[in-house]
Amino acid sequence: MSSSSDIRMIDVGKKPVTARQAVARGRVLMQAKTLGLLKKGKLPKGDVLAAARIAGIMAAKETHRLIPLCHPLLIEDVNIELAIDEKASTVEITAAVKGSGKTGFEMEALTAVAISGLTIYDMCKTVDLKLRLEDIRLVKKSGGKSGRISLE
Repeated sequence: MSSSSDIRMIDVGKKPVTARQAVARGRVLMQAKTLGLLKKGKLPKGDVLAAARIAGIMAAKETHRLIPLCHPLLIEDVNIELAIDEKASTVEITAAVKGSGKTGFEMEALTAVAISGLTIYDMCKTVDLKLRLEDIRLVKKSGGKSGRISLE
């Protein structure tokens, strides 16, 4: 069993500041009827996509407060794209987070996707018991010593 002394923040003090970006994706699967209500703005809590976009931006900015040992980073831009896929009955979420720092923005991008998805879930749950938040993943990152990495 590990003790609390095994947990520590990584020292990034000697790392150079570089321009960095991370992109994450995920999706919320729902019934076609729910997606139709979302598109028409007919859900009880209002504009789902606007709320999800704002929630994702706010979440990226607060990641260091939500995830233990995450460094607070100076975010220069957060872009949340929400795309409706009628065939799959999903809202596809893409979050891109960029800034300059000594460590990457992966956790901020992943957190933005998760919170955007949870916001969609919360705003649709009154009409759809089969909602699913799926496939949250990092798709690319750049900056730092590892350079550009594309995972999709």
